[in-house]
Amino acid sequence: MEIGQEVIARCRQLAAHTEEPGYITRTFLSEPMHRVHADLRTWMEQAGMSVQVDAAGNLRGYYDGATADAPRLIVGSHLDTVPHAGAFDGILGVVLGVALVKALGGRRLGFGVEIVGFSEEEGVRFGFPFIGSRALVGTLDDTVLLTRDADGASIADAIRAFGLNPADIGEARVTGPTLGYLEFHIEQGPVLESLNLPLGVVTSIAGQSRLEVRFEGNANHAGTTPMHLRRDALAGAAEWIGAVERDAAAVPSLVATVGKIEAEPGAGNVIAGSVRMSLDVRHTKDQVRAEAVKHLLDAAEQIAARRDLVASSQLLLDQTAVAMDARLTEMLGCAVRASGYVDHRMHSGAGHDAMVLAERMPAAMLFLRSPGGISHHPDEAVLEADVAAALAAGLHFVDQLERVHG
Repeated sequence: MEIGQEVIARCRQLAAHTEEPGYITRTFLSEPMHRVHADLRTWMEQAGMSVQVDAAGNLRGYYDGATADAPRLIVGSHLDTVPHAGAFDGILGVVLGVALVKALGGRRLGFGVEIVGFSEEEGVRFGFPFIGSRALVGTLDDTVLLTRDADGASIADAIRAFGLNPADIGEARVTGPTLGYLEFHIEQGPVLESLNLPLGVVTSIAGQSRLEVRFEGNANHAGTTPMHLRRDALAGAAEWIGAVERDAAAVPSLVATVGKIEAEPGAGNVIAGSVRMSLDVRHTKDQVRAEAVKHLLDAAEQIAARRDLVASSQLLLDQTAVAMDARLTEMLGCAVRASGYVDHRMHSGAGHDAMVLAERMPAAMLFLRSPGGISHHPDEAVLEADVAAALAAGLHFVDQLERVHG
């Protein structure tokens, strides 16, 4: 089987391990994650790696370097999914990492290679993302472990239910000399396809602001309340959502999204008295993002005042933009060129484990084309030739590191 076929087949095999039959849904340390670990462990061991699961539920395969004190290169991505996901977001980066080690054919390098399948990145179950990668950089404290899901279980409870000990979280932290972190990932957007390019070298990851925005009015009878006497929270929210789209489109490279809305009391014959909405704002420059958030919240206040409503907001996430390491990024670009492909540089609008690992070590990231620009959807795909291209670039990248550190 060709390498592209093999990697894709393995991703689809892992996709079958799901919480919902007929869909791909796999949240933090849910029961199907045991089966994902079992398959990956087999493939890692076949490639010559020793394998363990740390206390955060990260699956970690280690391929020894030429000497016992060799530094390590970490290659990884996440094993969890959004609800009703595709087969490649996250998983592809882990399976490609295993394929990279397998392609070494037993050759020992001047550094070890650790493949990490992070237990959580999406933030679906607990509303708190990057649990797996935060464990590696040491930012999972006892307070975070008390975060609870919709059923009342805490992160610590989930870890114990998976057969692990949350008291050992500190042991998951990366120690010793580390050359850096490399992540393969589907682009999750249409840029590479529009350029007819298989690969893209990521230069930075956009910062994110996530908020909850509320409009409070007055619930009342839909048939007996005249239009001019209404305090309709949903009408105010609708006006504001239009402003979000219009105002964000006027700022280059800014994206702003209202992806979730809840109206109360939620009956067809009752004027909405309260509306809660999500707001997601992203840009590669933090100042631009902060100014946009302020502008959109000011707009909410102005709309509310004019409609005799009350607007409020709560900041849920303020993730700064993260630049990838300049040296590793240049090496990755050289590796892409050495493999015979165009060295296209681009930023990522989506968050990734690489932005967390970059707090602790140099990080680099390689995108693979997403056919149709589709992700977080069952139709998500990847091309066999693009997988082969990514693996070739990864091997050239490793060879460059070997020349420097071998």
